[in-house]
Amino acid sequence: MTTVFGVDIGGSGIKGAPVDLARGELAEERYKVLTPHPASPEAVASAVCEVVRHFGHQGPVGLTFPAVVVGGHTRTAANVDQGWVGLDAQELFRQALDLPTVVLNDADAAGLAEITYGAGRDQGGVVLVLTFGTGIGSGLFVDGVLVPNTELGHLELRGKDAERRASAAARERHDLSWAEWAVRVDEYLDLVERLFSPQLIVIGGGVSRKHEKFLPLLKQREAAVVPARLRNDAGIVGAAMAAAKAG
Repeated sequence: MTTVFGVDIGGSGIKGAPVDLARGELAEERYKVLTPHPASPEAVASAVCEVVRHFGHQGPVGLTFPAVVVGGHTRTAANVDQGWVGLDAQELFRQALDLPTVVLNDADAAGLAEITYGAGRDQGGVVLVLTFGTGIGSGLFVDGVLVPNTELGHLELRGKDAERRASAAARERHDLSWAEWAVRVDEYLDLVERLFSPQLIVIGGGVSRKHEKFLPLLKQREAAVVPARLRNDAGIVGAAMAAAKAG
């Protein structure tokens, strides 16, 4: 089976599509709905069902979630309803969809896609995939092997979660210019570079579609900083990869 379904659940939108895993790209144009507010488990499961049923899909479904995910259970809930904490999310989606499911951290999924098909392919050493959106997600890889659930958007920066200052949502919330936002991103990248000494930093999330507006404004550093090749589809592709691996 080379076509598997992936769903990327974010703080603002839920999007999904069948994925051609032989090529590492969407097999059809993705379908997106707004993330419910409040983003309760039941409301999100209903939205996911709408996305999957839009395609009439039958078969395994991989789902990303913006939280620590261990064994299909969501352990945290930074940008969604607190009802997710400690929940067996994998079972929730399995029952809602009546299909086999696997759930993993959203940035881990995006990272897996970029490492396999995208900007991190064949890159040894330490690679950090960062997704800038409602928050900041992180996928950390050592010689191509994922260190799951790093959640580096919650590192402390100026006394608060880094994502409160440097996420794409923070740029919009504070009405920052690209240059002003780039200063905050640089400050955050300084922090993660000191901690992990990566050889490569891949910038993903929705903002990667506009990488030419801010990447040239970032300062030179030891790590190469490049845009995600799969842009904001990386989470969907990585979710499908996880579903295929789970069988």
